[in-house]
Amino acid sequence: MISVSGAALSIATEETTNSLIAIVDRLAAKDHTLWGADAEAEAAVRLNWIDLPTSSRALLPELDALTAWARSREISSIVLAGMGGSSLAPEVIAKTYKKSLTVLDTTDPDQINAAIPADLAHTLVVVGSKSGSTIETASHKAFFTNLFVDAGLNPADHFVIVTDPGSPLDKSARADGLRVINADPNVGGRYSALSAFGLVPAALIGVDASILLDDAASAAEKFVLPGSAAIQLAATIFDKGEQNVAFFDSDSDLPGISDWIEQLIAESTGKNQTGRLPIAIESAASPIAGAGLKIGFREGGSADLVVTGSLGEQFILWEWVTALLGYSLKVDPFNQPNVTEAKERTGALLSTWNDGKVPHFKPAFENELLAVYSSSSAVDLAGQLEDFFAHSSHYIAIMAYLSRGIDEGANKLREIVAARSGKGTTFGWGPRFLHSTGQFHKGGQHNGAFLQITGENTGDLAIPHQNFSFHTLLMAQALGDGEALSDRKFPLLRLHLKNRELGLALLLEELAKN
Repeated sequence: MISVSGAALSIATEETTNSLIAIVDRLAAKDHTLWGADAEAEAAVRLNWIDLPTSSRALLPELDALTAWARSREISSIVLAGMGGSSLAPEVIAKTYKKSLTVLDTTDPDQINAAIPADLAHTLVVVGSKSGSTIETASHKAFFTNLFVDAGLNPADHFVIVTDPGSPLDKSARADGLRVINADPNVGGRYSALSAFGLVPAALIGVDASILLDDAASAAEKFVLPGSAAIQLAATIFDKGEQNVAFFDSDSDLPGISDWIEQLIAESTGKNQTGRLPIAIESAASPIAGAGLKIGFREGGSADLVVTGSLGEQFILWEWVTALLGYSLKVDPFNQPNVTEAKERTGALLSTWNDGKVPHFKPAFENELLAVYSSSSAVDLAGQLEDFFAHSSHYIAIMAYLSRGIDEGANKLREIVAARSGKGTTFGWGPRFLHSTGQFHKGGQHNGAFLQITGENTGDLAIPHQNFSFHTLLMAQALGDGEALSDRKFPLLRLHLKNRELGLALLLEELAKN
């Protein structure tokens, strides 16, 4: 059963609470006019997430058949290739139930190489893409297809595709004889935890999807009641009036839930220069800076708000909270215009770079371990960092286009930067964050400063049927997003690590000096 407690509940005003009580029945009835005329067209085809706790039961027989087939093939390794909502929910499910799942949500060749199972014959790759045209997942699929063929294996025995019906991926996969499970096209990617995007990987790793659905259905019945958890949380987060909201799950039974909520709230509310910026922090004691709420997930934990409940309950709860918060903020919680912008800028760079190679750029400062790209004239790393932190901003975003699981020293950056700057500080692995907080960076309040970290790879990997490699794609994503931030005149500092391990160590040492 969901429970919400904490001193911060007193923040919610009667006016905001009553305004949400007045519209919860309309939300339950999927009223697409709730978010204003500009949002009506998008909302009209994005509200079926409300029904997923019951409608997804129709998937259960198909999931049973799929898992039986996987057992007959003696599948022992599951790799999930997906971005944003296609990967974050399955990752939380795997961590919560302590199941093995390799999540591939990067274009970094070192991380991709590390994700290749030793035993391809007993590997199944789940490719999840709502649009069916996501460049990262298309590249992953082409890469693994070649691996299977080179190993003498039939790709049809080693892929499961999850996508919307009629998408380019749906058509090509069926033409190639691959197994395809269609998701509900009227559910947006970040609201898809209880759809095929979340449940197919869950079933394949041995999680009972019906439990997630049962818990979510029971919880959702109560959201229309006055004083429900969904109303309390949305009203409190709105009435706090502070854009930063910290989430931590390190001491809970729901590891990774903060990352999933981060995408849901940031991508849904960061529009029209307003929104709420979720900051996933390491523990209750970790610095966040500013006046943001701290929300935890363990009863008795040290937080302004504590939200307890099973994973299925949490999934549907936070989707409701986000939709209600969008209503209060007067934004469309279902579109993501600046995620599309980042994709377009990446494509534009790739089309102009000769021979699929990253051009040379002149750094503002350089030593044997790293190069710095900025507008500062400082002659050393300390000066470059000092000039960056001197910029006026409400929050700092660290965007690490590095290898999750390999360049783990980068995880220390958020706490150090938050402590040094005294500002709310987010950390995101690139390009994964482009499908999450990347929307807020450009669409939310224009008060961020951006620390971008790129690096050389120990090796590169070719992308079949493309004239650019994974490293080139990764750099195009970083530099394309950098262009979008620079065009908005945001403070931006890019650090390029020539040697990832030693360059990162130098950066951490320099940041910790002050």
